[in-house]
Amino acid sequence: MPDDAEAIRKKKLEELQQKAATDEQARQQKIEFELQKQQILRALLSSEARERLTRVKLARKEEGEQIELLLIQLYQSGKITKQVDDSMLKQILERALLSNKKEFKIRRI
Repeated sequence: MPDDAEAIRKKKLEELQQKAATDEQARQQKIEFELQKQQILRALLSSEARERLTRVKLARKEEGEQIELLLIQLYQSGKITKQVDDSMLKQILERALLSNKKEFKIRRI
């Protein structure tokens, strides 16, 4: 009986250690991805555009992150070949945010 309890403890400890290692690896991958993303955006966006995108992320976190990923995808696919300035970013934001806009209709009965 004591051997069974000890075996269960050892198995549980191994599972916890494995989960901790997996969590640490996932955290490291996330950090590396964020660093790569920031490096690409730093090269792609002008300083004014970076500031605007930062403000968008502060106001609308999810939409800001989607815009970042969209910009990176456009850059990697070759659709953006020059540095994105503030006016160009405004156009991209308008298109992206307007396409996500929901319309509400109120009907009176």
